[in-house]
Amino acid sequence: MAEKNKTHNDTTDREIAISRLLNAPVKLVWEVFTNPEHIAKWWGPYGFTNTISKMDLAPGGEWHLVMHGPDGTDYKNRSIFKEIVPYKKIVFQHIAPNFIATINFEERGEQTSLNWHMLFETAEEFIQVVKTFKAGEGLKQNVEKLEKYLSDVPADDEISFSRVFNAPVELVYKVWSEAEHLAKWWGPVGMKMNVASLDFRPGGVFHYSMLTPDGHEMWGKFVYKEIVAPTRIVFTNSFCDKEGNATRAPFNPKWPLEVLNVLTLNNEGGMTRLLMTGKPINATEEECKLFLEMRSSLQQGFGGTFDQLKAYLASLIK
Repeated sequence: MAEKNKTHNDTTDREIAISRLLNAPVKLVWEVFTNPEHIAKWWGPYGFTNTISKMDLAPGGEWHLVMHGPDGTDYKNRSIFKEIVPYKKIVFQHIAPNFIATINFEERGEQTSLNWHMLFETAEEFIQVVKTFKAGEGLKQNVEKLEKYLSDVPADDEISFSRVFNAPVELVYKVWSEAEHLAKWWGPVGMKMNVASLDFRPGGVFHYSMLTPDGHEMWGKFVYKEIVAPTRIVFTNSFCDKEGNATRAPFNPKWPLEVLNVLTLNNEGGMTRLLMTGKPINATEEECKLFLEMRSSLQQGFGGTFDQLKAYLASLIK
């Protein structure tokens, strides 16, 4: 009887929809949806990471995305943008499986109403995708990751680093909080780490040295400001001498004396998403400007450090 009453235009048997009020202004929400550097960091269900090779945000433009599953499987995605209305609407057609995604953005003061709709070409394809890939739950997790990412987007005076590690939050926290572990991965690639002392508590200090391949020694320290096990560590980082007195950076005397870092660790399907933001404190305008100008160099340097962390975590899990 239900089939008889179903109209020709009824698509309820082949669509998924979700609505959410996001605690972020529409310009920021639009930015993290349309900037490949942002969307690659939050797109997809928990445990997935992304590589974007093309994202031409214009009607007829293509979006090429590879989603890397927690088990190492790669899922290639190709979409074609159909409609772009800045700060209001994105429509794209996904190829194989075939569906149309319509994402509407509505400004609500400093918040944004998000309405995300997916319409599959056929009911059969909808059923297959829902059963095989749990598309409904995947969309829900996608929006949850978006919400979390929006809450962590750095301010204009900060830089940020984000990585997903195939390790539980508790283990990632452990290797950030114990000297024997920090000595195995912290620091730039090629440096030999030596831990002088570690007092892991608010007000405590991590004092260490780094030896370059040519034998040059540099000293640094953390001063811990806030610790919430196992999800949050706030600390200042600075160069120092052997006695722990703050010094100027050996590579540039105009580098800020202190950088405040906020590290958060979040569970994503048994994996850990690490987000760290950093910004100078008690710094001159010139020092802050230099810090932001070196954003790319810092991203590259911390990329190597986090590669070392990834390898070290893998060695502990084996």
